This record gives sequence, C-alpha cells and structure tokens, in this order.
Amino acid sequence: MKIKVCGLKDPENINAVAALGPDYVGFICYSLSPRFITGLPVDIAASLPSNIQKTGVFVNESAETIQSLIDTYRFDVIQLHGDESPEFSNSFKNKVSVFKAFGLDENFDFEQLNNYVNNVDYFLFDTKTKGYGGSGKTFDWAILDNYKLNVPFFLSGGISLDNLEEIKKINHPQFYGVDLNSRFETEPGVKDIEKLKQAFDIIKKQHITDEVRS
Repeated sequence: MKIKVCGLKDPENINAVAALGPDYVGFICYSLSPRFITGLPVDIAASLPSNIQKTGVFVNESAETIQSLIDTYRFDVIQLHGDESPEFSNSFKNKVSVFKAFGLDENFDFEQLNNYVNNVDYFLFDTKTKGYGGSGKTFDWAILDNYKLNVPFFLSGGISLDNLEEIKKINHPQFYGVDLNSRFETEPGVKDIEKLKQAFDIIKKQHITDEVRS
C-alpha cells in the first residue's frame, strides 16, 4: 500500500512530512485551492529525498504551464484533476508518471475510463464534489467493485484515522495506494504530523501483515 500525502505548501511542514517516509508528496498547482503552492521556494521540492515521488497537481492547466512547473520543481509525477483528455494525459507519459483523477459518486460510469488505459499510469478516485478535491468527504467505496480495468488506482476523499481500518478491508486487485490530505491538517496546506504518524503506523502494519500472509 503506497502512501501519498497531498496538499503541502509550508517548507518546515514539508520537511517534517518527508521525514515520515511517504512514497509520494503532492503540491497543488491550482490557484483556486487553499493549498496552492504560491510562494513555495523552488528548492524545497527539488531537495526532497529521491525515493519520495514529487507530484504536481493540476486542474485544466495548459501543457506549457505544466511543463514549466515540472522543470521548475522537478516533479516526478503529475496528477491531472480536471477534464484533461486521454491524449493530453498521454503527452506527458514519456516525461513523468501520470495520475488521472476522477470524482466518484453512486452514478459514476466507469466506462469513461476505457480511453485512458495506456494513456495514464494510475487513476485516483476521489469524492465527486462541485470543486476539484480537498473536500474531506468520502464516497461509497462499494462502487469500486465496478472498476474492472487493469490500471492501478489511489483512493482519495475524506480518508482519516476514523476510517483507515475500513479502508484496509477493501479487497481490490488494483488498489495501489491512499491519498492523505484534508483530514490530516491543522489548517489548509499544513499537515498534522502526529496524525500522519498514526496513519503511517496503521497502513504499514497492514502491509507487514499482508507480506507475512503471502
């Protein structure tokens, strides 16, 4: 189970999160988000350990701006959280890993993902809202049973210490990782390190248990 901590923007807090050893850290490059990285020193993201995948999160941004920020912050991954097409997503695959995010509810049509196969590396399933993520709300995880494609996915949307035990019960062959964000904050963009430590312990304990069983 991979761990992604998303929505970082405070340099000191970023270093504290990095010390926990997440697999991915996410930086919101969307100006309407309260977690927008405005003013983030360029060297902060670039100086993180190489084993942490630095992820830029974009919403309907131009290819030129995305490429510029990849170069500036040395992103290893981009997460496309808007209405980006399969072709647009694919245009970055030879440069970085590509996540394509979708907001899910009980009426979500998984058929719309078919054209993204081979054009993205991972899906990220978030809760459908009027905005683009960061709502702190969950969706009915039972609908994940309707996902049949051979592309691994991250689960996002309202993940907290209160529901991590339930998440551990999700048994899907493509369930690859969790995205921790708003429920682990003291304020938008600043993570609660103690809560994250607890979450990491719960998730990693499950990983060790799975290895023993296998």
